Amino acid sequence: MMTKRLFGLLLGALLPAGAPAETAPEAVVSSPRAGKIYILPVRESIMPPLVYVVRRGVKEAMEAGAEGLVLDMNTDGGRVDVTEEIIQILGQFKGSTYTYVNDRAFSAGAFIAVATQKIYMAPQSVIGAAAPMLMTPTGTGAEQMPATVEAKMTSAVRAMVRTQAEKNGHNIEVIEAMIDKTRALTIDGEVLNKEGSILTLTDRQAAKSYGNPSRPLLSLGTVETLDALLTRLGYTESQRVEITPTGAEKVGLWINSIAPLLLVVGILGIYLELKTPGFGLPGIVGITAFAVYFLGGYVAGLSAAGWLLVFVVGLALLLLELLVFPGTYVAGISGAVLMLVALVMGTVDMYPGGPVVPTLPQLKLPLRDLGVALLVSLLLAFGLARFLPRTSIFRALVSQSASGVVSVASSEARLVAFMGRTGVAASPLNPGGKARVDDELLDVISRGEMVEEGRPVRVIGHSGQAIVVEEVV
Repeated sequence: MMTKRLFGLLLGALLPAGAPAETAPEAVVSSPRAGKIYILPVRESIMPPLVYVVRRGVKEAMEAGAEGLVLDMNTDGGRVDVTEEIIQILGQFKGSTYTYVNDRAFSAGAFIAVATQKIYMAPQSVIGAAAPMLMTPTGTGAEQMPATVEAKMTSAVRAMVRTQAEKNGHNIEVIEAMIDKTRALTIDGEVLNKEGSILTLTDRQAAKSYGNPSRPLLSLGTVETLDALLTRLGYTESQRVEITPTGAEKVGLWINSIAPLLLVVGILGIYLELKTPGFGLPGIVGITAFAVYFLGGYVAGLSAAGWLLVFVVGLALLLLELLVFPGTYVAGISGAVLMLVALVMGTVDMYPGGPVVPTLPQLKLPLRDLGVALLVSLLLAFGLARFLPRTSIFRALVSQSASGVVSVASSEARLVAFMGRTGVAASPLNPGGKARVDDELLDVISRGEMVEEGRPVRVIGHSGQAIVVEEVV
């Protein structure tokens, strides 16, 4: 034992100052760990689709009870708002977090790296140059910001990143020198960054130790490959799960950008379907719009497919109320509540193991989208109820036949046979609904006026395959 200790002291004396810790792997390799380790790619520009990839990976890791999460990073940076969202997502994971700078981590990439507990770097990799920049309208370059805007933005970014550096034990002075060009950095008498410059570190510079007690500047070591890093961290016996972009993230981003419009189309489609006899184009369009809406939330990693099922159950209850058991209200109210809950929860960002009830900040965006959609739909529905039944478009929206096999001639004869007959409104006509004529329950519409349930009505004609009635005063 004494011989080993003397040999270790001699080897330490011969090593040059600041040599990477990788030269003595036996001193840094962790004991083997069980469980799972997730690898998340942070590649290319940090833009909105990456949020979906990171969110999906973090939620999968949390559901699997993963012990660790490694960001495989190679990026020139990207948008600050996207970076902030990714940092918030990473904060949900309670296990160990690592960044492996696999070539470079510039700008927003450096911010995200600081949000992990430990940073390692590949040979000849670099990290830093994290000053905020104003992107051009095309997003392909950067423009010079006005001094006041630059100062305000730098201050906000510095506060955000400083919080993460303090949380994860990174050197705050190093991080601020990467962001603010007015910050010089001198440690142990060595000038690492002059005022007016933005700090960028190579892998060797980032791993060099300073201070008393001695600690690395930013990186805990230079490691040849990601596999070597996993060995060093003790994950050789762990199940390795790599999250890969699917391409659906861009589709999900587009869908979620038009979420309020999809809600309006869906609400109006269902409304028109309920106001016209049979089942036709409005119902198909409405259901499709809602399905695409839930697909966007699913691709974004915001909701599970179960909320679509909840919405379908709610819609079925609402249809039962309107078409089968009118006037009972229980099924209709229950269905409407289920549909509203599903629409909101379909885009609420919930995490495994977290609170079951969403917080107000989580509900803010979904409630805003739904509120705008309901208001717009209400205004459009009011206009359609007054004017649509009088237009030729209404005929195209009405189902042409309940069975699809009845001939046009026989269908026409059947409609004519009801001319002049009287009956009773079996449901409110707004303007579509049901009426009972000669003990037969029919799909009918009024001429635009609202008719209360139980009021006497008379058949005065037909529009396409819809029987038109008027209230008997």
